[in-house]
Amino acid sequence: MRILLVEDDPLLGDGLRAGLRQSGFHVDWVRTGDAAERELRAEPYAAAVLDLGLPMKDGMDVLAAVRRAGVTLPVLVLTARDAVADRIRGLDVGADDYVVKPVDLDELAARLRALVRRAHGQPRERLCAQGVELDPASRTVRRGGEALLLPAREFDLLHVLMLHAGRVLSREQLEQQLYSWGREVESNAIEVHVHHLRRKLGAGLIQTVRGVGYMIAREAAAP
Repeated sequence: MRILLVEDDPLLGDGLRAGLRQSGFHVDWVRTGDAAERELRAEPYAAAVLDLGLPMKDGMDVLAAVRRAGVTLPVLVLTARDAVADRIRGLDVGADDYVVKPVDLDELAARLRALVRRAHGQPRERLCAQGVELDPASRTVRRGGEALLLPAREFDLLHVLMLHAGRVLSREQLEQQLYSWGREVESNAIEVHVHHLRRKLGAGLIQTVRGVGYMIAREAAAP
């Protein structure tokens, strides 16, 4: 799951990026308000962590601008501004969550997972499809109750497809969600990962829509 981290403090930013990567996120990191607005308008991130006290352009102004532009991705504001008035304004401007520094990294990761789930209409912590259960918090997968060990990239691909259940995603869209800046992508990487997932989880789980991409069917709602 690819996210944007916006933090101007180099030590804090480096720590946040390392911690979020350990939790399974693919992190792109920018340090100015202008860069944040440009990236949020252009790139299809799953979520963003946004500081407010930024060079070039204040984070609150960045948030207001991208919301006016129709950017709908979940934004978690992470800031030292702890006044009630600041919290109210941040939420009213368009933040999906507002967290005051310092923050526990496990809590930050859990809040991001919750924001992404809600943004995709997924009310449950664990994602399920055709007997396959995926837990983003523990990064585990079960099929028919049996635990399966998946490499990180296969897990991430399965996670993205299950989050978008019922929607066809192209290879380019999948690559954008799975690879942060500077990560080299082999031309057939997605196809290889899909092949391995089908072998481990059953050929019918991931469907190919010829000429378009891949999808996992959405499960029917329980009566």
